[in-house]
Amino acid sequence: QVQLVESGGGLVQAGGSLRLSCAASGRTFSNYAMGWFRQAPGKEREFVARISWSGGSTVYADSVKGRFTISRDSAKATMYLQMNSLKPEDTAVYYCAADFRLGTSRYEYDYWGQGTQVTVSS
Repeated sequence: QVQLVESGGGLVQAGGSLRLSCAASGRTFSNYAMGWFRQAPGKEREFVARISWSGGSTVYADSVKGRFTISRDSAKATMYLQMNSLKPEDTAVYYCAADFRLGTSRYEYDYWGQGTQVTVSS
């Protein structure tokens, strides 16, 4: 199985930027489609973005489209989420996920990181 470790979260003012990283180990990185999800207090975990095995296909939630960019570097076995124009409503714990399948539902991903906190102040 694959192990995932997120990093890059923190506290930022509204309008600022952060870049999250998700380092994968344990299995061939290119075998896995990858995704980012987030969970705010009292809310369900929601889809943010996903990227295909080769990186050639990406999908975003409407709430982040045009502000967030997902990417992956196979040489480094790492996935990224560049977050620009951050809003207070982006505050959540962000999780990276991996699976052999390509999907936008959290139920379609079997492997998860531990999460990284992103807090956007107004």
